[in-house]
Amino acid sequence: MNAAARLKVGVLFGGRSAEHEVSILSARNVIAALDPERFHAVAIGITRGGRWIQQSTQRLLREKGDPRFVQLCVDGPEVSLLANGASEAANAGPRGAGLDVIFPVLHGPHGEDGTVQGLLELAGVPYVGAGVLGSAVGMDKDVMKRLLRDAGIPVARFAVARHSEYRRDPAAVLTRADALGYPLFVKPANLGSSVGVTRVLSRAQLPSALQTAFAYDLKVILEESITGREIECSVLGNDAPVASVPGEIVVTHPDGFYSYDAKYLDDHGSRLEIPASLDDRTASEVQRLSLETFRALECSGLARVDFFLRGDGQLFVNEINTLPGFTAISMYPKLWAASGVSPRELISRLIDLAIERHSQRAVLRSVCSVR
Repeated sequence: MNAAARLKVGVLFGGRSAEHEVSILSARNVIAALDPERFHAVAIGITRGGRWIQQSTQRLLREKGDPRFVQLCVDGPEVSLLANGASEAANAGPRGAGLDVIFPVLHGPHGEDGTVQGLLELAGVPYVGAGVLGSAVGMDKDVMKRLLRDAGIPVARFAVARHSEYRRDPAAVLTRADALGYPLFVKPANLGSSVGVTRVLSRAQLPSALQTAFAYDLKVILEESITGREIECSVLGNDAPVASVPGEIVVTHPDGFYSYDAKYLDDHGSRLEIPASLDDRTASEVQRLSLETFRALECSGLARVDFFLRGDGQLFVNEINTLPGFTAISMYPKLWAASGVSPRELISRLIDLAIERHSQRAVLRSVCSVR
């Protein structure tokens, strides 16, 4: 395919969430996996202040794997998104025919929660991943768990606390946590990468954990601790999704759970076992529940579904990630590689799925025909 015929893929990353640095590392790997015969990458970084700035793909590919040392270049041309996917650099005028498809590699609020997806819908440009609804409910752990529970999909017992309520009546929130028992987890309702998550061993530790979580969100989840194995499964597709082989995360970090430090900062904080050592029945059930979760939450394109496997064989869906990580240690691409799908093929299929969904929606009527 000649250069003019290649699709322009806008890789969107960074963002205003606490997962900014992880997003940069994910974008680096997505760009590295793009098929140069089919695609031309346009790297667009979103600063913490919300500016969209075109980045050098060469510079991005040179970034190391430690999120503590990555950052965006703020000296490039600013980019705005126009109707029908056109992109414009504020300092350099229109940039050719614009972007053919967007690959959002954004984690957390202002990127994975339906906000950017809504913008891309209005702009009329195809994009990788779930739509506005699937992104929004997948991001909000409270709404996500309620929908899964109503669909008959097993989830751990949980309760919700809001910041305004906690300031007004902290005793009510503490009592709600007591009913779940200890240990329990306190999590921001709308965040990922284990940012702001605390494992609470007793009521005495609860106020500090709530303060940490409320620093990131006005709504937090109180969730019972499930003693068991951490299993993950990747999903790929639109109307006929398929599930990868399951994998397992074995945590050895002193935090005692798959914390941010265990994931990204401690090289020996955890290890991935792919495929997970599961009997055929359990592996099949993980895949079935992954697809049921994907459908129940109105997802498309891609997702990673995380489970707890209790000692008695009971599976619980912990959460779904509608824009899972693509860092060097991320489970989503590793699970597909173990399932026979290379990173290059995976990225190509995700882009094809985005264009397919956009084309299907483009033929829907937007005007009521009156006879």
